[in-house]
Amino acid sequence: MAGAGRIDEADTSRSKPWPPLAFQGWKDTYATLHMWTQIVRKLRMTLTPSVNHWWHTTLYVASRGLTTSPMPYRDRQVEILFDFLDHELKITTTDGAFKAIPLVPRSVAAFYREVRDALGELNIEAKISTMPVEVPRPIRFSDDQQHSSYDPAAVERFFQVLVQTDAVFKAFRGRFLGKSSPVHFFWGAFDLAVTRFSGRRAAKREKPDLVMDEAYSHEVISHGFWPGGEWPGAGVVESPVFYAYAVPEPAGFAEAAIRPPQAFRSRELSEFLLPYDAVRAAASPREMLLEFMESTYAAGAELGRWDRTALERP
Repeated sequence: MAGAGRIDEADTSRSKPWPPLAFQGWKDTYATLHMWTQIVRKLRMTLTPSVNHWWHTTLYVASRGLTTSPMPYRDRQVEILFDFLDHELKITTTDGAFKAIPLVPRSVAAFYREVRDALGELNIEAKISTMPVEVPRPIRFSDDQQHSSYDPAAVERFFQVLVQTDAVFKAFRGRFLGKSSPVHFFWGAFDLAVTRFSGRRAAKREKPDLVMDEAYSHEVISHGFWPGGEWPGAGVVESPVFYAYAVPEPAGFAEAAIRPPQAFRSRELSEFLLPYDAVRAAASPREMLLEFMESTYAAGAELGRWDRTALERP
């Protein structure tokens, strides 16, 4: 075991630096890519059988970008990959069919038409709602001429952030014996997330909401990475952040002492935040991020009276 520890330390010391991701430097590309991913994820929601907490609507970090994973369609399966190295949207099927759409500056409306046409050529029919969600001032995909930027270098930096974060989130997930979500990428807020569950159902919400009731049917403590941006009701967050929250939030959680010292409670978002720039500047970004995740989880689990002995790996 001591040898394994030395290997881990050596691997960490040789880890690739986490790249810069200034919000203002890529916000136009970010806004366009956000809408493109919403189109693809709505296709996944249409083609994939429902899974609790809307897990059938997410994307996953893959070796070249973000993937839907294989989705059933009649007697075959189809997978859609945002390839952020070749900068193509790749559509493959289990009978060998293939279509590629270049990821280049183009409007959301043009991208939507090309995806629809490519699916048609592959004999795949899938109707989706064309209205974006969880964004201020939404524009239908078919009408959106406003968002049309694509900076390949910025997208590659973003992808490398996802790669590094995905690895840490998976390590954190592996420490938990209870129910846990996959590490997955959500379409609404454009965030990578992993969620732990206490095993208990949550109290019914005062105001019924189909989306929220399904997402938070059980007690959770969730962690994620968000590139920043405008959040309805909370203004604009001008830099990328890691976040942590609990639903339902136990009494005293907002005032809990958490680590590292760079982390803080956002009154606007009602979440704990850790700036991405603090993590990438740390001697060990991995250890700082894990400290944040462990600290916020421990506070929520203790105050929420989770059965930690049964849920956590010794």
